[in-house]
Amino acid sequence: MTNRWSPDEILEMVRAFQPACVLVAAAELDVFSSLGARAMTAKAMAASLGCNRRATEVLLDALASLGFLTSRGGKYAVPAKTAELLSETSPRNILAAVRHSANCLRRWSQLAKVVKTGRSAEQAASIRGRAADEAAFIGAMDNFSSPIAGKVVNQLKPLRFTHLLDIGGASGTWTIAFLRAFPRARATLFDLPSVIPLARRRIAKAGLGDRVTFVAGDYYRDRLPSGADFAWLSAIAHQNSRRQNRALFRKIYSALQNGGVLVIRDVVMEPSRTKPLAGAMFAVNMLVATQTGGTYTFDEFREDLTSAGFGKVTLVRHDQAMNSLIHTGKGSAGSANTSS
Repeated sequence: MTNRWSPDEILEMVRAFQPACVLVAAAELDVFSSLGARAMTAKAMAASLGCNRRATEVLLDALASLGFLTSRGGKYAVPAKTAELLSETSPRNILAAVRHSANCLRRWSQLAKVVKTGRSAEQAASIRGRAADEAAFIGAMDNFSSPIAGKVVNQLKPLRFTHLLDIGGASGTWTIAFLRAFPRARATLFDLPSVIPLARRRIAKAGLGDRVTFVAGDYYRDRLPSGADFAWLSAIAHQNSRRQNRALFRKIYSALQNGGVLVIRDVVMEPSRTKPLAGAMFAVNMLVATQTGGTYTFDEFREDLTSAGFGKVTLVRHDQAMNSLIHTGKGSAGSANTSS
C-alpha cells in the first residue's frame, strides 16, 4: 500500500495544536469580550485581564496573525465577525464550545500515558475553575446541537407522544426542539443537580418553562421519572461501558409507559470501528475523558437494547458524527416505523 502521507503533511498535522492553543487561551482569558468595541494596547489589555504584559503582547500578536484581531498603531481590536462568535456579549457566541475544547485538549495531550496505563487522563481544571468548566460543557452541548436540533427532530416524524423524558437533558436544547415541534406535548428533563439550574434558565428563556418538569438525579444511582411515552437519550451512551448502558436501558424500559418509544442519538460505528472517522476520533475522546466510555456499532446497540427488553431496534439515520438515530420501543412500539 502506498504511503499517503508526505513529511510536510505529517508535520503540518502535528503542528495543528499551535493555533488551537492560541485561540483556546484567548477564550479562557476572555480576550474578545474584554476588548469589546474598543481598541487597546497590550499594556492596557494585560492590566484589564490581570496578566503578564509581555505574555499578553505575544498572545495578542499571535491572534492578530491568525486574523482573530486587528493590530494598528500598537492597539488591538476585535473585528465585528469575530466578536459575534467569540464575545460573551453576543447571543450567537460559541465560547462555551471553544472552552470545552480547551478542556478536551488538556486531556488529549495525555493520550500516550492513557494508552500506557489504561486509565483516563487527569482532570485538570482550567484557569476559570471547575464550576465554569461544567458550565462550558453544558453550553457547548447547546452550541453543537442548536443548529441541527430542529432538522433532526423533523427526521423522526411521524412520531407521536404526549410526554417526553429527556435523560441527561443538559442544556435543554433537545427538550426545546421537541416541544416546539410538538406543541401539545410536555416534558420531564432529568439531569444532575448542578445542571438543572442551567437547563431551567435556558428553557424559561425559550418560553417553555410551564411545559417542563425538572428532576435532579444521577442515572447511575437513581430511578428515572416514570410515565413518559417517549424517552430521548442524546449523546449519553458513549459515556458508558456496554454494561452501564444495559443497566441504563433497563431503567428506561421500566420508566416508559407500555407502548412507549426510545430514541438514541449518538455515534454509530461501522463493524470495522475505523469508520466514520469522526467516530474513531470520538472513541479517543472517550478514552481520555472516561474510564469505560466508547463508541459502539449498531449490532452492539441492538444487542444491549434487546437484552433490556426492548423490541424491534432500527437505525433510522446513520450519520458521520453524533447524529445517528436508533429507534426502539416497549411492547407494541417495538415495531413502530419512523422515517429517515
